[in-house]
Amino acid sequence: MSTLTQKDVEHVFESLRKGLVPERGIDAFAVGIEKQRGELHRQLELAKSGEGTVKFLRGGYGCGKTFMARLALLDAQARGFATSFVVVSDNDLKFHRFDDVYRKVLTELGTASCSRGALSDVLDRWIGRVEESLVAAGEDDSDPAFDAKVQKRLDEDLAAMTGGQAPQDFVRVIQTIFELKQKGDVAEAGALISWLCGSGNVAASAKKAAGIKGDIESRDALDYLRGVLEIVKAAGYAGLIIVIDEAETILRMRSDSRHKSLNGIRQIADAAGSYPGMAWVFTGTPEFFDTRHGVAGLAPLHDRIRFLKQGRFASLRQAQLELVPFDADRLRSVALRLRELFPTSDRGRLDQKISTAFVERLVAEVTAGFKGDVGVVPRQFLREFVTQLDLVEEHADYEPMSEYGFQAKELSTEEQYVLSGARLVDLDDEADGLVPTEDVW
Repeated sequence: MSTLTQKDVEHVFESLRKGLVPERGIDAFAVGIEKQRGELHRQLELAKSGEGTVKFLRGGYGCGKTFMARLALLDAQARGFATSFVVVSDNDLKFHRFDDVYRKVLTELGTASCSRGALSDVLDRWIGRVEESLVAAGEDDSDPAFDAKVQKRLDEDLAAMTGGQAPQDFVRVIQTIFELKQKGDVAEAGALISWLCGSGNVAASAKKAAGIKGDIESRDALDYLRGVLEIVKAAGYAGLIIVIDEAETILRMRSDSRHKSLNGIRQIADAAGSYPGMAWVFTGTPEFFDTRHGVAGLAPLHDRIRFLKQGRFASLRQAQLELVPFDADRLRSVALRLRELFPTSDRGRLDQKISTAFVERLVAEVTAGFKGDVGVVPRQFLREFVTQLDLVEEHADYEPMSEYGFQAKELSTEEQYVLSGARLVDLDDEADGLVPTEDVW
């Protein structure tokens, strides 16, 4: 089990009380997913060796897609990667607009030392490494000309790293950020970093200082991302891992936005190999991947990432990595791990009250209550279980075995749909035909 800080432990249980996937500490109770986790580790090794990769996590409601994606990011940061976790939304993220995707990726950019909004820190680390290399080569950092030499090396390195493909505005902004930082003008430098992160609310005065106009546009966004990737690596990180969570949200978009979003995913998948050191991880439901309103409706993408299975067996190394539902044994193991992790003033009393027998009875009750399909209720089960831990800790006379109401729990609307076999998204198969295959930019 991982060594967690008290703050991490509190975060884990506060998240589970709300039915959310914790953002850290989850490796302490990650059980039953060793093979799938191993495949994602293989993807990290590919990226670390200079490959550009893309992986798709598929699984139904309750299979742990978000959990696995969060775990992949924690594993990536532990291996020296920068990361970003983006949730597809039909409100503030239109996936067919790469400037939206870029903005979200940069907003959520994180490292082991900076959880989000880490671009400024990454830039400082890159500049610091350049300064150190010049000093090591015999340059005097007290020389008035030293900053100019640093500036020259930054420009040369950026041109070499991006093969000269970085947009000119990208280069000018990086140059100006360095100059402003050296002058101590932190506010203006911060404004330009915001612009570089895709913000559309940067003062005209800051843009004028860098000689730029307007904002980052969709057609240029992936070129900017390439520049950021190279700076991330130059700053000493192994690469960049980007998670795009809940891709099935695209199914709820209007047909034109949905078509363009799927084409956007196709373009990213096609270009992934040309971004050395970067891995994309998409999560989605089988409905997203297998229906004609989703990936199956876009032949170029579907042909490339089609999920293949031979009876009960599917290769972990194919484009889609299948996550299977929880079973009773896995649910029991998670509960016992959480009991061990739970902060308590009396460990012996907690273990006696929340006994293994109680855990097994709770698992059996939930399994029976949900027609044996544990896969649709892990979050609800864990919320119930953490409540029992809390009650034992808060009330000396609470006896969970006798006072817990062992009966089938009420299903949420989403869970009812899953168990009934109905689709979570109501789609008219004849409404608008297959997804067009042409580019959208």
